[in-house]
Amino acid sequence: MAASPVVLLTGASRGIGKATALAALTTFNARIVAVARNTDLLKQLEAEAEKLGKADSITTVAGDVTDNQVIKQSVATAIEKWGQLDALIANAGVVAPLASVADVNVEEFKRLFDINFFSILSLVQEALPHLRKSKGSIIMVSSGAAARGYRGWAAYGSSKAALNHLTSTLSVEEPEITSIAIRPGVVDTDMQGLLRAEGKESMKDDHQKFIELHESGKLVPPEQSGHVLAALAANPPHALSGSFCSWDEEKLKDYRL
Repeated sequence: MAASPVVLLTGASRGIGKATALAALTTFNARIVAVARNTDLLKQLEAEAEKLGKADSITTVAGDVTDNQVIKQSVATAIEKWGQLDALIANAGVVAPLASVADVNVEEFKRLFDINFFSILSLVQEALPHLRKSKGSIIMVSSGAAARGYRGWAAYGSSKAALNHLTSTLSVEEPEITSIAIRPGVVDTDMQGLLRAEGKESMKDDHQKFIELHESGKLVPPEQSGHVLAALAANPPHALSGSFCSWDEEKLKDYRL
């Protein structure tokens, strides 16, 4: 990997994404194309990068990842500004709709897939010619919900399971690129706040687990998971290509804080 890898990061303005961006900039000397919908939060990220002496190492693209023009602009920005692309970190995602299979609005289910899966497929297609040149990495932010059922999470869990399968397929079709799906843990983010506030009716007994994790202080700090994502993008372990790993597994111990 390059001494100063060029990383395209979606969902970069808050939570895990913001923590990943800051870790990549500081610990791994990366150059970042930060993509998110919220222009104001992206400006805040740029201001933090400037305070860290990294103003020249970050550029931002404001827009919805389901807009193919935003996808094209994001990849083009990396190439036009730095002449290369070494890694994708696909972090943008949503958890709603929270509803049972019997009751879920199918159009809302499709909208979630547009954000959590199809936007990533489009991004990968756009980036592949450049990642082939750099023999780079694709880091997918997945979830434990990809591997087990939670009440009310059919849309979210299905999208992450699909993402895991895409990761394994990429490892076969693009053998020189390292593709890894990562479970970031139950992280202290706005998404967790949404689950606690709105998930009780649809999640039933599963809802209490997330309440207790929050109340007992056991949610994972975004900086922990963000460091792992940044480390994997900067120094991808090719032997793990195609796998679905948890951020706290023993095999990723060298990638943690």
